[in-house]
Amino acid sequence: MGDLAGDTAFIHLDTDMGGDLDDLCALAMLLRWPGLTITGITTVTEDQGRRAGYVQHVLALAEREDIPLAAGADVASGTYRFVPGYPPDADYWPPTVQRRPGPVEDALARLKNSIERGAAIVAIGQYTNLRLLDEQYPGILQDANLFLMGGCVFPAPAGYLQWANEDDYNIQLDVHSARYVLEHSTPTLIPIEITCQTALKRAYLPRLAATGPLGQLLAHQSEAFARDNRNESTYGVYAGLPDDIINFQHDPLACAIALGWRDGVQIETIPLEITLQDGWLYERPSATGKPVRVVTAIDGECFSDFWCDVVCGV
Repeated sequence: MGDLAGDTAFIHLDTDMGGDLDDLCALAMLLRWPGLTITGITTVTEDQGRRAGYVQHVLALAEREDIPLAAGADVASGTYRFVPGYPPDADYWPPTVQRRPGPVEDALARLKNSIERGAAIVAIGQYTNLRLLDEQYPGILQDANLFLMGGCVFPAPAGYLQWANEDDYNIQLDVHSARYVLEHSTPTLIPIEITCQTALKRAYLPRLAATGPLGQLLAHQSEAFARDNRNESTYGVYAGLPDDIINFQHDPLACAIALGWRDGVQIETIPLEITLQDGWLYERPSATGKPVRVVTAIDGECFSDFWCDVVCGV
């Protein structure tokens, strides 16, 4: 296993669990990360507690229902570009999963408490909860230890997908909140041209399935996701990616970097100009921009294997 050392022993996860598979992969990694305290989990882009219900089920499988959980900003707020869909529950989750709704104020209180405890705040969904938090407690994000999965700053290296800003789901689904948070915080940005260098591989599934209920859920959902999305034929042709890729590990990478994982990682402070054009948000390097810590290089294969080792307890 790679180096687990790092200064951060506390983490808060803000997640849109239930769409792409990598949110589940991120939470599974955190639950297996030695010595880590998860100070809270909040969900975003909610559908009346549906995402929080998914998280609650995962915590129950891991026997970690002691972790504070609260449902956050709901799609009914109208702040989103569109209302996201979900994979069929019957194909991904057992029928026992129940919704866990709650007032958004509970989620904001959880976030505030985690910041006050000095936890790393890792947003792996949209940034709506963070904007609402700072609007309620002006300035709280400025000194928060904040890690944002999203953004598109530079082209990806050759051999990987050449995504553009418009392909960035986390930022573009709620551009108002994304712009607000980028302007009112000092985050570390883990952009999509970096996260697209990671992979959840089919080769991992036998190991995952042998690690108990949580690993079995991961293996089951991975098979369903592979069937529904066919990424092995779509992305496996890229020279930098394995031919058995099921999905990217956007969110686990962001969490690992927040926890101090640094194998092959390069982080630079880059002045970024944040602009809104025709409804799309752009983060462009500019000499007059705001200095932002940006992850600019990783060893994607090393991280992918590291993730599997952590989840499997190696």
